Amino acid sequence: EVQLVESGGGLVQPGGSLRLSCAASGFTVSSFSMRWVRQAPGKGLEWVSSMSSSGTSFYPDSVKGRFTISRDNVKNTLYLQMNSLKPEDTAVYYCTKGFAEPRSQGTQVTVSS
Repeated sequence: EVQLVESGGGLVQPGGSLRLSCAASGFTVSSFSMRWVRQAPGKGLEWVSSMSSSGTSFYPDSVKGRFTISRDNVKNTLYLQMNSLKPEDTAVYYCTKGFAEPRSQGTQVTVSS
């Protein structure tokens, strides 16, 4: 059974940093493309980052240069390092296997002073 568990969210001031984790079970993270997406209150899902099975990473302009996706093949875990956070980054963050819709609980990130 595929299971993804996100953690690492919290309340942070503008300009701060957080590292999100996504622990996977039931499949091997490095064998698939993985994504981070987010959903802000009252808005739809927004793609934040993705990593191909070969390790190539992709970002939209809104987070490029501030967010970094990575993975630990031993821990079978996906990460999202978020720096220079802005209030508009406030959302629930989800990781997904490929382009699947989020089915996990996500982790809340709130950027506020």
